[in-house]
Formats: sequence, structure tokens, C-alpha cells
Amino acid sequence: MSEKLWLNRRAFIKTAGTALAGAAAAGTSLTTSAEAATLEQSGSMGYDFDEVYNRVGTNSGHWDGIIERYGKENIEVAMGVADMDFRCAPAITQALAERCKHENWGYLDMPPEFFQAIADWNKRRYGLEIDPEWIILSDGVHPALIAALSAFSPPGSKVILTTSTYSGFYGDVRATDTVASESPLIIENGVHRFDFDELEQRMKSHDTDALILCNPQNPTGNCWSPEDMLRLGRMALEHRIVVLADEIHCDFVTKGNKYTPFASLPDKDVVDNSVTFKALSKTFSLAAMKVAWFFSTNAEYRELVRAKNSAHTNTLGMVANHGALTGGEEWFDELLPYLDGNHDFVAQYVEEKIPGISYTKAQGTYLAWLDVSGLAEAIGAERTAMEQSKTSPRPVKAADVVSRWIVDNAKVYTNSGSSYGPGGENHLRMNLGTSRTLIQVAMDNIAAAVQRL
Repeated sequence: MSEKLWLNRRAFIKTAGTALAGAAAAGTSLTTSAEAATLEQSGSMGYDFDEVYNRVGTNSGHWDGIIERYGKENIEVAMGVADMDFRCAPAITQALAERCKHENWGYLDMPPEFFQAIADWNKRRYGLEIDPEWIILSDGVHPALIAALSAFSPPGSKVILTTSTYSGFYGDVRATDTVASESPLIIENGVHRFDFDELEQRMKSHDTDALILCNPQNPTGNCWSPEDMLRLGRMALEHRIVVLADEIHCDFVTKGNKYTPFASLPDKDVVDNSVTFKALSKTFSLAAMKVAWFFSTNAEYRELVRAKNSAHTNTLGMVANHGALTGGEEWFDELLPYLDGNHDFVAQYVEEKIPGISYTKAQGTYLAWLDVSGLAEAIGAERTAMEQSKTSPRPVKAADVVSRWIVDNAKVYTNSGSSYGPGGENHLRMNLGTSRTLIQVAMDNIAAAVQRL
């Protein structure tokens, strides 16, 4: 691999001097969290997840895209786009390097062992039986969801979204000329649950044919219980609504919680009324490799979606994913407790040092859903949003104002909750899939900015 892309720690320190100097000025030791963490907390037995691995200058949407938008001098830590900052699992690099020794890139004949590896991963980790013949490839979960919506939901019909939910679903809805039917989640002590009464009213609408279930939920981090999903699934079946289960974050579950595949529910009719969408693009940070898959126990559903699906997968994407599935599990099993520690670190830091922000530890994903209501009030975000909306081409929300305030005052980028639908008001999404060293820089910067108010 080119040395320009395989950036090391020394290169990071050289190119990110501004960030390090800023942290030092704020009184932050960049080694504090790494040195303080025990082996169990860091989760690392053989992999250095504390390494600050520089991605700047690699055309990274996570870093370079944000720096381009706000200016390098205004971004010390980018915590928005949902991919991780770690070196990838060595098995992936090894698999790619081995394939690159063969210098021909003609048409790919997808090997059957790739589908078997997907089935084996789900069986091994979740006890989920998937016939490899059911698995259909796509070049991303978005294209696959668009294919499914095109198959089940006529233009102008409604698609139920339980919000706050992944902002990308709104793009899938627009791409299919369908309409988002938003059912806000109920929040109790920081934990989200379905509003079944409200959901049923939406399901009764004659022009509603699909529901997108995010499991675990992005951005809230909720892992849905079997009981709740079964109730949801039976309601959807009764009202002839297909459940489209996006389970791309399924491999990330925090301590004491559990992910339940929708396809594992103990009701065949409910399961047959669903299509599940998965990928390793989150698990192993392989978004650029453009490989995803979907499956259903319902042969008719599979063929309906297959007819609308146009997969453009690539050789290196297949090699990288296969290398991860067959050789990356040890790396991922060590990463999980490290990410869990990141969640704990942020939850404790926010509670102790940042008034105006609260965080209830997520049950899943590597995303933190921060309640910034107090900070929004302190900086007059609602009033500022109203003023800015008068001259903005689109409405400005209070969460947008808070997100920009944190960029301007703490040099940290987070996602505004306004793009995640009802329930996202006064929330920010923070990506914790990075070194705890950088997380501490970000939290110290935010704490210092809040203290200056």
C-alpha cells in the first residue's frame, strides 16, 4: 500500500499540530485517557485502538469533507460521518495485498464461499440461520432499500419511519417518490420506545405499504427487544405493510444489551413479511468498498426486490469483505469493549463536566445521541435559528445552531439532530468510533467552550 495513504502516528503529529496545540492550550493531556485506561477498558490485547490514526489528506468524507466545509483552522476533531478512525483489521489488508499480486481486473465471478461466509457470520454470532441462496448482493444498503421501496411502495405512497431515525432514509424516500410518515419514538429516562398507538394509526392509512425499521436504531442507539419487534411485526402484517429492517449497526452492542435480528423472531408469518439489509461497512469501516446484501425468508419478496436491484459490486470490495468475515473477528471482538469504554467515558465526562448536555449510554452503535437542550437555551439557539431562517434557503433549527456553535467555539464537528426527524430537536449525534485520545480532546474543548459562557 502507498506510504502516502498508510499514514503513521508521526505523520499525524506533524500534520495535526494545530489540534495538539489547541488541546494543550486547553490544559488537556493527549495521553491521559490512554494511559489511565486499563487493559480491560481499552479492550486491546493485540491491537492499538488508542493510536491516533490520521485520515486527513486521504479524501476522507469523515475528515476532509468537513475540513473543506468549515476550514482546517476550525476543525480539530471531526465526529460526524459514521465510519471509524482505526486502522482496519489486518486480515483485510492481507487479503487485499494478496489479491493485488494478480495484476488483472476483469469481470468478477462472485465465489459461492462469499455467501457462505455471510451466513456463517450470522450463525456464529447471532444463531441466525440464513440460507446462502437467499442472499442478494448490492453495492450499498441505500441502493438495496431504494430497490425494495420501488418494489413495494408505489410513487406517492407513505413509508413509516420511527423517529428520530437515520437521516439517509429520507433520501431513499425521495429517490422513490414516496412520502415519509413519521412516527416519533417515546423517550423515557433517555431510552426510546415505540408509540404503538400512534404507529397503528399510521398503519391504518390505505396508502401505506412499507415501514423502515432501524435495528439497532441510528442515531438513538436503541436495541429493540424481541417482544417489541414481534408486536410491531404483527401489526404490520395485519395492515399489509412490509417491514424493511436495516440492521447495518447490528454488530455494535454495548455491555448488558443484546441485538435481536428481526429475521429470528418466533413467528414465521411476521418474518416472511420482511426483508433484512446488512453490510460490514460499519463493522469493519468498509463503506468505500461498496458491498452490501439483503435477504428474506419470503421467496416472492426476494424476487420482487431483486428485479429492482442493480448491483455494481467490485473485486476489491468482495476481497475486503471476505477477508473481514473469515479473518477479522478477533480484531472486532477486541474493538467492541474499547468502543463500550468510549461510551462510558463520554457519559461520565458529560455528567461531571459539561452542564447543559446530557447523555444516556447507547444500547448499540458507536454513536452518542446527546441531549443539548440546556446548552441550546444558554446560547439562545431557538432565537438565533428563527433569525437565520429569515435569510436561509431552508429552515434553520436550534440543533443546527448548537452544532455550529460547537464548531466555532470548540472546533469539534457533530451532526445536528434536526436531520433525523421528529425527536431530533435539541440533539446532536457524536461518532465515538475513534481513539479515546481524540474523544478526550473533543470533550475538553467542548467543556472549555461551555465554561466560557
